[in-house]
Amino acid sequence: MNPCQEGTMAEESQTQKKAQAAEMVVPPNKLKEKVGSGGFDEKAITKAQDQIKNNTVDFQPIAATLMTQMEKAIADARSGAAKGTAAMREILAPAMQLKAQGTMFHYPLVTEISNILVNFLETVTDIDADVLEIITAHKTSLTAVLSGKIKEADKGKVGKELCFALLNTCERYAKTRKNP
Repeated sequence: MNPCQEGTMAEESQTQKKAQAAEMVVPPNKLKEKVGSGGFDEKAITKAQDQIKNNTVDFQPIAATLMTQMEKAIADARSGAAKGTAAMREILAPAMQLKAQGTMFHYPLVTEISNILVNFLETVTDIDADVLEIITAHKTSLTAVLSGKIKEADKGKVGKELCFALLNTCERYAKTRKNP
């Protein structure tokens, strides 16, 4: 054995002794202590899924309120009444609600379009004329889906093409901002 290997072996032996002497400390899982373990009752999950599936609440008035909020937020951003993060929050709030509620009320296309808008807005640093144009395109698409009452069975090819076009527009905008 050469002297270099002897030094290495001695160091490895010291490291192993330290590792054996080390005490493993597992921090308490406070969240698990509060809620417990064991998952969800299958009956409760089935019941919740059935309630969503058989939901008969009319989404139109809810969506109309959210769309009015979005229109006002866009108008405020366009006029300069709301700027920066305040303008962004005003637009994001109804978009996130539409994203969260669309599928629950049998409007998955509303959820998909809103998801694209929310993801886009989360990448934007400033609301300029181009951003407002993209936001308006999403709002127009949402209005068309809602006024046409395009639900689950109806979304098909046109819905996929619409989502693809909106996503493509957002991606083009992002590329122009990275490579001015």
